[in-house]
Amino acid sequence: MAKRGVAPVLTAALVVAAFAATATSVRAIGVCYGVMGSGLRSNSDDVVQLYKSKGIGNMRFYFADQEVLNALRGSGIGLALDVGNEHLADLAANPASAASWVKDNVQAYYPDVNIRYIVVGNEVDGAASVLQAMQNVHDALTSANLADRIKVSTAVKMDVLDDNSSPPSNGVFRNPSVMSPIVRFLASTGAPLLANVYPYFAYKDSQGIDLNYALFEPSSTTVSDTNGLTYTNLFDAMVDAVHAALDKVGGGSVDVVVSESGWPSADGRGASVENARRYNQNLISHAGKGTPRKPGPMEVYVFAMFNEDGKVGDPTEKKFGLFNPDRTPVYPINFA
Repeated sequence: MAKRGVAPVLTAALVVAAFAATATSVRAIGVCYGVMGSGLRSNSDDVVQLYKSKGIGNMRFYFADQEVLNALRGSGIGLALDVGNEHLADLAANPASAASWVKDNVQAYYPDVNIRYIVVGNEVDGAASVLQAMQNVHDALTSANLADRIKVSTAVKMDVLDDNSSPPSNGVFRNPSVMSPIVRFLASTGAPLLANVYPYFAYKDSQGIDLNYALFEPSSTTVSDTNGLTYTNLFDAMVDAVHAALDKVGGGSVDVVVSESGWPSADGRGASVENARRYNQNLISHAGKGTPRKPGPMEVYVFAMFNEDGKVGDPTEKKFGLFNPDRTPVYPINFA
């Protein structure tokens, strides 16, 4: 996880109104498993059992790792598997490398490991290699007769949108020459766009956002869109700005999977154990409702399973975990 950009005008609070969502079942809730912390590169069997014991049905993992993939065999846990940004250039330049990667890391484990997505690039800004790498990995999956079951996508951060993305229906991609071909690829293959969505960073970096509006809690803040939709939390506004941007480049059929979202428990403005618990518990509950623009169950990955004390940068980066590296909970949370 890198520091998250967010279109600042998404923070605007316009008028007070009511919003009700009707869907209640959750399509998929996952948790991201990062290993940049003490003891997190070992005992993957224990981690998989922890996922199962908590009822967590999906995992995102950030590189192909033999120990993790073997631990997932027979678990039924759905996996979003990143190729790792360091491999993008090679996968883009060499179809044979993509075929080899798929053979070693997908065919060797699927279907014992329930691989659902291959994530080609995490928050890679404007790299021409991303689309070509996606195409090469997809072609390799097609050759292995797996492309109809495992989808290839990429994960973007919120600054993929232009700053003028509020109200949400104003959402537009900052660089459509990069995103339009990617969206066309996703539409043609039936894959979603993965988006890392962090209301926390919008709140942290702006004095104008009500904390409760960012936490899914009752708030005097609402945002009324020109299309008649009303927003009572910042998460929905951010996700629907991505939906609007997709629509504007012909990607109305492309779903949005929230591939990261979370709240730190310490070391930053608004970062506390209680706020982290409230945000993540509310996020899990809210995923069954969807957004005003796209009501219905949605797919969300909470960031992250563990606090990662090996991370550098902003101190909050170390404190997004639901659990400590020793597997003790940072706070109670219910995935039921």
